[in-house]
Amino acid sequence: MPEIMLETTAVPVSRARIAATESVIRPHIRRTPVAEVDGADLGATPGRLVLKLELLQHSGSFKARGAFANLLLRQAPDAGVVAASGGNHGAAVAFAAKQLGVPATVFVPAISSPAKVERIRSYGAHLVVGGEGYADALAASEAWAARTGAMPVHAFDQDETLLGQGTLALELEHQAPDLDTVLVAVGGGGLVAGLGAWYAGSVKVVGVEPELAPTLTRALEAGRPVDAEAGGIAADSLAPRRVGERVFPIARRYVDHVVLVSDQAIRGAQETLWRALRVVAEPGGAAAFAALASGGYRPQAGERVGVIVSGGNTVAVDFSRQATSR
Repeated sequence: MPEIMLETTAVPVSRARIAATESVIRPHIRRTPVAEVDGADLGATPGRLVLKLELLQHSGSFKARGAFANLLLRQAPDAGVVAASGGNHGAAVAFAAKQLGVPATVFVPAISSPAKVERIRSYGAHLVVGGEGYADALAASEAWAARTGAMPVHAFDQDETLLGQGTLALELEHQAPDLDTVLVAVGGGGLVAGLGAWYAGSVKVVGVEPELAPTLTRALEAGRPVDAEAGGIAADSLAPRRVGERVFPIARRYVDHVVLVSDQAIRGAQETLWRALRVVAEPGGAAAFAALASGGYRPQAGERVGVIVSGGNTVAVDFSRQATSR
């Protein structure tokens, strides 16, 4: 058994550990494509953009990476695994558990979208819907773990989760080795911390948060994770109320800054991605691009920018009909 498979309570989230994790989960995840476009084609500042289309990952988001990392680097008990989620993490855990033959129970709040609820059910997990937000689902999952002995798989505040999410950066570095900046949406912070740990300052990592769910912004202001607002159209993926304790020191060290975007900007980014590229992204999946499309982040001349587009668990929207009805 390779050393990376040993369970530990303090796995360093480093390039070496991320690379080792990638070799373990590689047979189970997709190498998602990138699309190179001119920002002007998307209504943003002219210049080269590299969109990492992680919404094409198994289960519809980058969360599959962290889910497989947890199930392959840790030993699940007979009671299986349990997860709390706004939707995408739950779908990822349900998918990974199905592929590996592990029982899974997933708790989601009532705000989780019907598309995400249906995807979780389709993978055969035991699904429990209840509570107003992610914090309610998390509390219910913790009670379930204590009662049954199931292994908790945290959506972001777990070393194995961070290692799995960091493999996205490893993959992107091979596909686009000359990037100057990467824009990434932030909820609990698992992905931004994973990217930060991999790039370790060699590429500027910029977090993007909804104005109505500024978890990392509030943490950086306070110098520690604190409760923040948890609303907006991306609440089922980017509003866990606070960033993780494991996430925060990595983000504070490696995230250059955070851009806040409005719900209107996110919706506009969704529309642009569909109109220009025929990419259907959920609100959380379009948030990082919204920073460019709204002018919240303006690249310098010649700056090579990567954008993570992750989160495709939504229903297709006829934007032309929406525009007509407004």
